[in-house]
Amino acid sequence: MRYDVVVVGLGAMGSATAYQLARAGVRVLGLDRYRPPHAHGSTHGDTRITRVAVGEGVEYVPLVRPSHEIWREVEDRADVELLSQCGGLVMAPPEATFAMHGSESFLEHTVAAAEAYDVEHELLGTAELAARFPQFALAGDEQGCYEPGAGFVRPERAVEAQLRLARELGATLAFGERVLGYDDHGTHLSVRTTSRTVEASTLVITAGPWVADLVPELAPAVRVLRQVLFWFDLRDPSSYPGFRDSPVYIWWPGDDPDQVIYGFPMIDGPSGGAKVAREQYVVETTADEVDRTVSPDEIEEMYERYVRHRLPWLSGRCVKSKACLYTVATGSRFIIDRLPSTPNVIVASPCSGHGFKHSAAIGECLAQLATRGHSTIDLSPFALSADAAG
Repeated sequence: MRYDVVVVGLGAMGSATAYQLARAGVRVLGLDRYRPPHAHGSTHGDTRITRVAVGEGVEYVPLVRPSHEIWREVEDRADVELLSQCGGLVMAPPEATFAMHGSESFLEHTVAAAEAYDVEHELLGTAELAARFPQFALAGDEQGCYEPGAGFVRPERAVEAQLRLARELGATLAFGERVLGYDDHGTHLSVRTTSRTVEASTLVITAGPWVADLVPELAPAVRVLRQVLFWFDLRDPSSYPGFRDSPVYIWWPGDDPDQVIYGFPMIDGPSGGAKVAREQYVVETTADEVDRTVSPDEIEEMYERYVRHRLPWLSGRCVKSKACLYTVATGSRFIIDRLPSTPNVIVASPCSGHGFKHSAAIGECLAQLATRGHSTIDLSPFALSADAAG
């Protein structure tokens, strides 16, 4: 069988790519070893933060704005709610070096991105933060940047909706089919799976934590890291309105680089828990060997060390927890490029733990790369360097 494009991995990036290719009338085959949306990779956990004032760097802003537009379009086409713009806060002490996702001054860069791209925002002092958002027990003199257009996206719904629309538009999707490898024949490729071999003009690999299995030359440049998400219950149900109407937040109190947390409003009622998490960059794993069980000790450590004093309206009862994966490139950057050794192969993995907010637009860019040879958005900041490619 011959396709114009084969997309391997149908999570955040792959589902968006399959949808955009099908919209363009391309004969596309999408493959996934599981049945997306699933909980084996990086696209699960109910919510993902989205913000236009991107503290990771201004080069990301051109991706997130069109992503919001695409999600609104998908909402209309699929009759599903994906994007909630509840507002977003980045909080840290003034003059502090707040490192996150490769940015050494995350709050400062957030403000710079807002100013450079005319993103609506407010700068809030400590007293104003405490008055407007009493659910946060500030550690000291945190300042804030509030973006009213920020919020969260529902990742599982976004994947499901885009795949459903892709299929309705003519895409062929195959679940439970693992890709074993591919062979480049110059004018086309053959893609070998556990059940068949297909031919394609272009192969798009959006395999997340499995990317190094399919592109071994990227293995030295990527790390797979286990992350844990927690949903804590309220001490008093009467405090629910404050958490229901809360903005999303990224918060560093300034006393320890390890103390960054992020969280969301309560989106599933008073009994659904408030999602809060942190990031770790020490313990590496693989997508096939990761421990997906969250232990009682992990829950206790998260609550006692990161939650109890800062979100005192939450109890230590964890109503839900999940493990997921970050696939992190050098400098916590993105990798979106053709393989130098195999130009018919385009890679859009990893996205270093902050990619979902950009995934809809990245899917559109990948569809353009595969069909036109270039994208309307400049992807050069995410190109493979010689070092990254081994």
